[in-house]
Order: sequence, then C-alpha cells, then structure tokens
Amino acid sequence: MISSPLKRAALGFVALAAIAFTPAAHAATQPPPAPGQGQGTVRSTHGAWSIICDTPAGASEEQCALMQNVIADDRPEVGLSVVVLKTADRKSRILRVLAPLGVLLPNGLGLNVDGKDIGRAYFVRCFSDGCYAEVVLQDDLLKTLRAGTQATFIVFQSPEEGVGIPVDLKGFADGYDALP
Repeated sequence: MISSPLKRAALGFVALAAIAFTPAAHAATQPPPAPGQGQGTVRSTHGAWSIICDTPAGASEEQCALMQNVIADDRPEVGLSVVVLKTADRKSRILRVLAPLGVLLPNGLGLNVDGKDIGRAYFVRCFSDGCYAEVVLQDDLLKTLRAGTQATFIVFQSPEEGVGIPVDLKGFADGYDALP
C-alpha cells in the first residue's frame, strides 16, 4: 500500500510536468501542489506502471507522466515515486524520483538495472513531501530500462547504509510508448 504522502507526491509530479524545462524553468523552486490541488487520473496501466494525467492550474493542455510508486519490502517508511515524462516542447525526456525526507543527500540516488550498476543521480531539491532527483533520460538509459526486468534504486540513510528499493520494469516499454 502506498502512503498518502507518496500519493500526493505522485499527483504533484503531473503538475511539475507542466514546466517547460527551459534553463530558467528548470531552476524553478515551486513545490508540488498541496494535497487536494492535483486531481490526476489514471489514463492507463501497463504492468507495474500507470500513466497519470492532469491539467495543472494555469496550463492549457493536459500533462501526463508514466509513474510507479514503490516501498522497500523491509522498510515501510522508505518509499519512492518514479516518474518518466516528456518535456512540454517534446525535445527531452526526464526521469524523476521522489525519495523520502531523511535520505543522505550527498550520496545521491543509485540505480542498478538487472544487477548492472547504471550510476547515480543527485538530488536537486527537497520539499515537505521528500527530495527529488532527476536526470535527462538519454537514449542509452531509456534502452536499458525498456529491455530490463527490474531496476533497483538505492537511497542512503548514512554513508555506509544504502537501502535498495526494487522497481518492476514490466510494462515500462509499453507505458513509455503510450505516453502522450
């Protein structure tokens, strides 16, 4: 079961998707909408992934994101929201992950796909619902995620203690292809 802060954060991602991600917009520091403001609806489900769409306040068009919310099996207080979205200009793709407050920020967020170390993304900002890491979803990473069966995102609670959170990649390719 997904905790309510993760549900609220997932809806906030749709609102954040409305940002055009120009250099100036990318540096925006506005948090996701408060609970109840984002009313995203599930457009479709693809395996473990859902496409959630909403028309954020001030946006002229509906914005959609491919999402999965997960919680660590052995640590119910550690959950992630994993989101893939296309920028408003359709020139870039973003992989954004919301991690809970209390994670060690300097270590960033590790990623393994099917046991292969992919690298780390660094946290770009924190709000009351958690801390966000994001990267531009380059072709090689997209290809790896499309072909993979399981990703493991690693958050650190201390320099020595990483918590791996498995993310099912079943349905990722179909969901990405269906993302408007």
